[in-house]
Amino acid sequence: MQTKDKIVAAIETAARAAMDDKALKFSDALPEIALEVPPKKYFGDFATNFAMQSAKIFRTSPKKIAEEIKARIDCDIIERIEIAGAGFMNFYLKSDVIYRELKEIYDAGEDFGNLPNKGNVTIQVEYVSANPTGLLHVGHGRGAAAGSALVNILRAAGQNVESEFYINDAGNQMDKLADSVNARYLELLGREVEFPEDGYQGADIIDTTKRIIENIGDKYLDSPDDERRKILGDLAYEDKLAELKKDLKNFRVNFDVWFSERTLHPRKIDAAIDELKANGGIYEQDGALWLASTKFGDDKDRVVVRANGETTYLAADIAYHKNKFERGFGQLINLWGADHHGYVARVKAAMKMLGYDADKLKIIFLQMVSLFRGGEAVKMSKRAGTAIPLRELMDEVGTDAARYFFLMRSTDSQLDFDLDLAKSQSSENPVYYIQYAHARICSIFRQTKEAGLILDGEPKFSLMNSSAELDLINKIFEYPAEVEKSAAEFAPQRIARYVYDLASTFSSFYRDCRILGVETDLAKARLALMKITQHTIEHALNLLGVSAPERM
Repeated sequence: MQTKDKIVAAIETAARAAMDDKALKFSDALPEIALEVPPKKYFGDFATNFAMQSAKIFRTSPKKIAEEIKARIDCDIIERIEIAGAGFMNFYLKSDVIYRELKEIYDAGEDFGNLPNKGNVTIQVEYVSANPTGLLHVGHGRGAAAGSALVNILRAAGQNVESEFYINDAGNQMDKLADSVNARYLELLGREVEFPEDGYQGADIIDTTKRIIENIGDKYLDSPDDERRKILGDLAYEDKLAELKKDLKNFRVNFDVWFSERTLHPRKIDAAIDELKANGGIYEQDGALWLASTKFGDDKDRVVVRANGETTYLAADIAYHKNKFERGFGQLINLWGADHHGYVARVKAAMKMLGYDADKLKIIFLQMVSLFRGGEAVKMSKRAGTAIPLRELMDEVGTDAARYFFLMRSTDSQLDFDLDLAKSQSSENPVYYIQYAHARICSIFRQTKEAGLILDGEPKFSLMNSSAELDLINKIFEYPAEVEKSAAEFAPQRIARYVYDLASTFSSFYRDCRILGVETDLAKARLALMKITQHTIEHALNLLGVSAPERM
């Protein structure tokens, strides 16, 4: 148990002891005990406003609450407790506590930041799930970065996680793909053809058709139109899915499961509809079948089967989420574009009607991404004349910058992506700044090795007591809690912000604390602290899917 956890446990135990003694009013619901590192050392090593947060619960003054807790605190790492202001509790640790904890982190090496496995149910995270009909665009990129980082963070926090891509490979969009490639195939082989009015006209469709022609030539040029259209549609689907997977791999995104929508048609969709019919969740009106979603908060009932017998997207979504629950996941997390906000109520309503706990379904919405270059908005791809493909963004700014910039802000905030800043090699570029801090540490280790200074034996951490050293130590101590909070809040931006702050804190340490030219034991202690910092930066960047270069 780390220092923060020990103090939090001691506060809670003392509060419950005060309730048992009737010094404080009994309550089952205590607020979260939040410990912070004070801005100035004379306020202690840690501080909490728990007494103020619990005043309404205990119905007494914060100062009284703090005094009762202080009187009952039993924690062998605390030197003293001071009550300040309206009821802040400032904790001063025994002199060796910080250094003992730092030694534990040093011994943990690259595992620091990985929390114990919670041994609980498996969480499924589904994200991107784009139609395999075109290239991934920057909006998909934000979802890919956020989803993959969230999976990494949940795993680091000790959760069991399975990631999934739902391939939308059924329905009208696949017919349009077949029609579009069929037309381009004929066109590229010299036949005159009228391009489908609602076909896909992007340059990527021409690229797909050219690759198909490279493999099959004009083999199907004179085949019956329906036969050729089906064959080309299947080949185009395979090509598009392969391109999609290639872009995701280049963006450092991997999925445990690729789930095809086609596997739901028709049996699983029919089974879900039949079950909803049986329990009154679906009714017939005007020849169509309707989901009675208004019973569970939707603003209107929704069609699941049209009067012509065609199922809607909602029917497949219902069957898909039913399948997820049948697979036994303890929690379902979907990352959806903001334009899907209206789907939440109807999908959750269907799950409730099918007898599942809809509260286990968590939807995270991804707001729009706006690209800027030279202060001007960039809306279209120069080559394709459509939304900017993710691969073009990666080519321009690099995968590291693209991922970090997507993750800097909460997913529920619109993101203005400055292409010029993302490409700049300056301290103004946050990802460059962080990576440079890591590369600088690696450079220092190369220099000290050449000077004959190496880490051996047990570092004498207690020699470090300057404000710059202690600030860096305390910032490192915050990392496990940041991993835990980021996982609990589904907030990768917390890690992005933390690692930037860590790099900044390290820069102050580097400025104020020399390695070479000081007493050997102090130099080795500082080197050991730098090794911990290096591991922590690398671990955090790995969670974000960003590389940690050794040279820049």
